[in-house]
Amino acid sequence: MSQDQVLERLQAQVGQEIHRSDWFEVTQARVNAFADATGDHQWIHVDAERAARESPWKATIAHGYFTLSLYPMLRGLVNDERPVFAGVRQVINYGLDKLRFPSAVVVGSRIRARCVLLKVEPVTGGLQVTEQYTVEIEGQPKPACVAEAIMRLYF
Repeated sequence: MSQDQVLERLQAQVGQEIHRSDWFEVTQARVNAFADATGDHQWIHVDAERAARESPWKATIAHGYFTLSLYPMLRGLVNDERPVFAGVRQVINYGLDKLRFPSAVVVGSRIRARCVLLKVEPVTGGLQVTEQYTVEIEGQPKPACVAEAIMRLYF
């Protein structure tokens, strides 16, 4: 697809859900790996025994930024075998707006992403796409994360 074809297709989808991921289990091993990568070893994330005694959730919870960091994977932006759009050679994270973490993700929970297209506009060499990234927690009424994710698609 050409850039103009992708722009036309996306403009027709503004305001609509354009992606819903499969469910993904948040494991303690992944939370621990994120803690190691970021240096955030707060007990509420990594100490299951203490969390069972002292936390309001009675279990460890994922870091909010861990939940946010799953956006590229849950959105399908990092699968070379299934590009977001044919013809797109590069997807770049450009930033975020209005980030919130309304509910904690208890380790062992399953989450999924729902993405609503908010805006698409041409930029030099590509397109800038803004999506509302909402992370649902299976069986919970409030989402774990809501953010406006901005990415750039280059052709």
